[in-house]
This record gives sequence, structure tokens and C-alpha cells, in this order.
Amino acid sequence: MSEALMPLYARAQIEVERGEGVWLEARDGRRFLDCVAGIATCALGHAHPVLIEALTAQAHKLWHVSNIFRIPGQEELADKLTAATFADYAYFANSGTEAVEAALKIARRYHFAKGQPERIDVIGFAGSFHGRTYGAINASGNPTYLEGFGPRLPGYQQLSIDDMPAIAAAIASPTTAAVIVEPVQGEGGARALDGQTLRELRRLTREHGVLLIFDEVQSGMGRTGKLFAHQWFPGAEPDIMAIAKALGGGFPIGAVLATREAASGMAAGMHGTTFGGNPLAMAVALAVFDVIAQDAALAHVAAMSQRFFHGFGALAARFPDQVVEQRGKGLLMGLKLHANNREVMALAREHGLLVAGGGDNCIRLLPSLLITDSEVDEALARLEATFADARAKGWGKVDAAPVVAAA
Repeated sequence: MSEALMPLYARAQIEVERGEGVWLEARDGRRFLDCVAGIATCALGHAHPVLIEALTAQAHKLWHVSNIFRIPGQEELADKLTAATFADYAYFANSGTEAVEAALKIARRYHFAKGQPERIDVIGFAGSFHGRTYGAINASGNPTYLEGFGPRLPGYQQLSIDDMPAIAAAIASPTTAAVIVEPVQGEGGARALDGQTLRELRRLTREHGVLLIFDEVQSGMGRTGKLFAHQWFPGAEPDIMAIAKALGGGFPIGAVLATREAASGMAAGMHGTTFGGNPLAMAVALAVFDVIAQDAALAHVAAMSQRFFHGFGALAARFPDQVVEQRGKGLLMGLKLHANNREVMALAREHGLLVAGGGDNCIRLLPSLLITDSEVDEALARLEATFADARAKGWGKVDAAPVVAAA
């Protein structure tokens, strides 16, 4: 490994060279079933022909200009995203964390424009992850990401998502500007919030004039079997939403969607980006949207999720010494383990399966939304081999009681 690279990643020793669908191939010829997908980013798998065609066609015409000019692809994608959601406006950035930063600025500016500049507090939740930029790490509040980077930014607090009385009290504060929450926590351990929680957050924020921000960077764009995860729960729609990852299918793009009211404090010059929404990104994202937004594609996600979770249940019953519980929604899935999740991830790679890590000692599976029945079965078989190997090594909980499957 080159010593010229800043040592910011604990990289697996796999030199990936090419991919097709759910499969990745390393330079040494090893093939892996990819249930990481660039961390829920390569939603249509690797080298999808529709995306290759869209990118190639646009590359022959125009890569980049500037947001001082109209970019037709932005207008077309904004129309599609707003027509499919609660939103009136879209703003395009380059990543999820940039989308979160923009969402936070929109929320604070809203209250400033309403004559309430004291309303700056943003309520987040333990176990959340909103990105690695400065505002985003303060919104999450994870000490690991904050340590050594100076004082905490003012106006950010984290609560337990299970402590609704404390959340209600914080929302009622006259200095609260917004609540930011992931409908399905990804990095925090694939924890799916229920409709009751999301609707109560919506009720409380509306009652007190507080904006509700959903971070659907990981859970959005079909990942749960709806275009966006909160759409499983009508009445829970946010004021602002940050999206990214699967929106570009592997090409860097992020976006913020907002209602006209929530964005009413923003005007020309208050925010911007050099590369965000460039013609290349828009061409790819439009192609991605047109594939994922189809009813058949979303129904396929739901069917493959059901197949995975049925298999997880069987694995949990067979390997109670390895699996604590299954989590997630759609194809944003997690297994909480007894053994160290990082060691299990490495062991899975030995069996040709790529899985991601997660908080609360989870592994996450985030495959292509186009994964097939046979590929799901192959992923489960490789996961079974991994757990059998872990058991043989003496990992896990020796005295774990067998799980009795429900009749």
C-alpha cells in the first residue's frame, strides 16, 4: 500500500479492479459477492448498462459549467424528485454530508428570516450518523468523530430516540430550530424506526414550529422498498430531506429536498457549490431515478428483502451463538452479533462475501437493489459458512440458547 495515502481508512486487503452486477473481482482474480455496494450507493449494481450509456453520452457533450448558468438536467431531476415527494424545491450537492450541511443551514436560516434568530438548536439522536463534515459530526455527536477537532459547535444536542418525554421537552424549547433523524439508522446498526415514532416527531415539531429533517442518505432511493423510507408511514413527511448515495448509483451526488415554507429563508448567494449538480451527475442520476422509481423495481426490493429476512431467521435459529438479532428494513439489513463484528466481516471475505460494519456490533448487508433470488441464496449460504467457521474458531456466545422459530 502506498505510503503517500493519508492513513484514514482501515482498508481490507482487496485490490478491486472490476465489477458486474453484485459481483466484484480483485486484481488477483478473487471474486466476491458484494453486499456492501459502496455502502448502499451502487443501487443498480456495478457497471449497469443504462448508467454506462447515460454517462458516456453526456461525457461526449459536456462535463461541467457552473451554477451561474441553467443546467437542464437539474431542472428535470428536480421536477421528478419533487413530484415523487413532499418537497417543492431541490438543491444539488456532491455528497450526503454536504446535503446534511445544507439542510442544517436551511433550517437555521428559516427561523432567522422569521425574526427568531435565537432558534438555532438542532436535536439529533444517539447512534446517528450524518457525515464527516464539521456540522454533520456535531449533529451526530459521536465522541469518536468529534475528539481532537476543537470545541463542540453550539446548538447541537443528542437524545435517545426511545425517550419521547425528553424529546418532547427539547422540541418545546424556544431555542429549538430543527430535529434531524434517520428513518432507518445505517451506521448506528441498521435500526428501523417505526411509524409511531416518526409520526410523533412530526406532530411535536409541527406543534412547536420546529422543522423536521430526515436524513435519507442511506435509506432513500428505493433501499427499503419505497422510494424513501418515511413513505411507508403517511403523515410522517418532513420539511427537509437530505439524500445521496444511491441517487447517483455510484456517481458522486447529493441533494436536499424542502418545502417552499422550509426554504423560505434562502435566497441567491446564501449557499452554493462548484461541482454540485453538474451535467455528468445529472445525466447519471436521471437514469438511476428512472430505473428505481418504477413500481416493479420497488416491489422487487420488497421481495428480495423478505427472502433475506427469512434466511436470517433460519441462520439465527441455527447459530444462536453467533446471531443476537436481525434488524433493518428493505435491503438495509443488519445482524447484531455475539462475536466481534469486524472479525466476522474479515471472515466473510474469506468466504467470498463482502458485508459492511455498523454500530452496536452489527454487520450490515446493503446489496444492489437488483439482486436476484439465486444471488440472495448464495449470500445466505456464504453467511452460513462464515458463522460455521466462526463457531469452529470458538467465537460467539458459548451458552447461547437455541432460537425456537415461530409456528
